[in-house]
Formats: sequence, C-alpha cells, structure tokens
Amino acid sequence: MSASLLPPEPRCDWAYFFDIDGTLVDFAETPAAVRVSESLRHLLQELYRCAGGAVALMSGRPITEIDALFPSVQLPAAGQHGAERRNATGRATRHEPTQDLAPVRQRLAQAIIDKPGLLLEDKGLSLALHYRRIPGLAGFVQQTMEALLPDLDGDYCLQQGKSVVELKPAGKDKGRSLLEFMTEPPFTGRTPVFVGDDASDELGFASVNDLGGHSIKVGVGETVARWRLANVKAVEQWLRSISH
Repeated sequence: MSASLLPPEPRCDWAYFFDIDGTLVDFAETPAAVRVSESLRHLLQELYRCAGGAVALMSGRPITEIDALFPSVQLPAAGQHGAERRNATGRATRHEPTQDLAPVRQRLAQAIIDKPGLLLEDKGLSLALHYRRIPGLAGFVQQTMEALLPDLDGDYCLQQGKSVVELKPAGKDKGRSLLEFMTEPPFTGRTPVFVGDDASDELGFASVNDLGGHSIKVGVGETVARWRLANVKAVEQWLRSISH
C-alpha cells in the first residue's frame, strides 16, 4: 500500500500510540546512546494533557527504559513489543514464558564472540541482535537467530527491525497491545492513531485501520499505513500543531 502524505492535524479527542526509536527519536549507534530533547518531552506532556491521558508509548524497549527516556510523566506503555504492558492506572502486566532464555543467550553470545561489532541486547523477555555498526552481517544475524527457534517449541518468534533481529514471545505484538488499550479508559471510544516506522509497527497500523483510525508511517517503505510523515522531525512538527 502507498501511504498518503500529511495526516490530518492531531485532535484532543483521539487516542495516541507512538513507537519511539525511528519515530519520536532518531536512531543512534546503540539503543543506550539515544537522546530525547526537552522539546519532545514537553510536546508529549502537552498531548497527554490535551488528550486526557489517552497517549501510550509502544516500543521494543523494556518499560524501564521507556520511563528513563521520558521521566517527567509516566505514560501508559507497551514494552518489548507487547510482552509487558502498563495501563493508564499504572497497573502492569507481564508475559511469563515457559522457556528459559538463559541457554539461548549463552548460544548467541558464543556465536558472536568473534564479531565485536554486533550488539546482543538482553531485554529480559526478549533478545535483540543489532547489526547497525556492521550492516554487512545482516544475513549472518538472520541465520543465527533463525537457528534458535527449533529449540523453543513455538513459544518465541523473530521480529525484524531496522538493523536488528529480535527473539520475542510469540503471540505478543503492538497490534494486540493497542487493542487491549482501546478497551480501557481513557482510550475507549476514541479514534486511535498509531505512529511508527518499521516492520514491528505494521501490526499496530493494521489494528488501527480495522478500528477506522489513523495509521501513520514514518519514512519510506511499503506499509499498510494510510498516512506518511517523512522523518522524526516531521513527527515533532506534526505534534506541534496540536498546541497552536
């Protein structure tokens, strides 16, 4: 699907869902190197106030990392692609897998021991192998992660991202988390809006489309989203229109 440019201006009676990396903030060499500007934090706080709390962050990051990036307001959040979720009242739920990831983590660490440019990120419920610093190893990363699946009895699946492949709990994704939020106040009854940039956000776009909301793809690439913004800067500019 070819998304249209320029989504409609944001409104206070909508429900908002945002991916973080590549959507609200630009990518950095490593996840830990990402920085959030005070202007963006202010815009999110303003949107949160305007929308009556109907703003949630949807990320591959754990919720603890989300809170560290946005410490001034504890937003509803879905972390690790929905494997953990905190609703608007602050109640947190967490997927409890039956498989122990420790042996898998050890196998991955051993597989990349001679490739220091790769970054293995342990998120607790998921494992991510980043190749941003060595893009030529994309195929190696994909094959290495795929080789782990047969020993996990279907409890885990792979999630593609920008310069990363993640091993995450099966049956958990941003689309399902969005639908869960939409059954709860203050999201219920509002028009959902999801803004994201990569493959992990496509299920969120699909859920929003099914609900008749606004799905917004950031950047280039095929998508099921109905609208498009060019980059992180364009997202911030779009958010500014709600405060004028």
